[in-house]
Amino acid sequence: MYCTIWAGLSKRTTTEGLREAFSKFGQVVHARVVTDRVSGYSKGFGFVKYATQEEAAEGIAGMDGKFLDGWVIFAEYARPRTPNPPSQTEFQP
Repeated sequence: MYCTIWAGLSKRTTTEGLREAFSKFGQVVHARVVTDRVSGYSKGFGFVKYATQEEAAEGIAGMDGKFLDGWVIFAEYARPRTPNPPSQTEFQP
């Protein structure tokens, strides 16, 4: 079960820091800060996967609206990505 940190991660937040902050609420199976390919800095969000749904709920409740690396973060359950509509500039026969 994933929870997602949508907005508010500092550019200084690392995957290790994210794992450490969320591990206070349960067994973190996987953590990852999404980074920009060019700069290497955080894009402002990441993912945390807990061993159980109960731990994920505790992690969200425990970290939503809290400070991490000086920034207020927002934690919630991950949702599937919605597909992007075709671009208007794509060739259509």
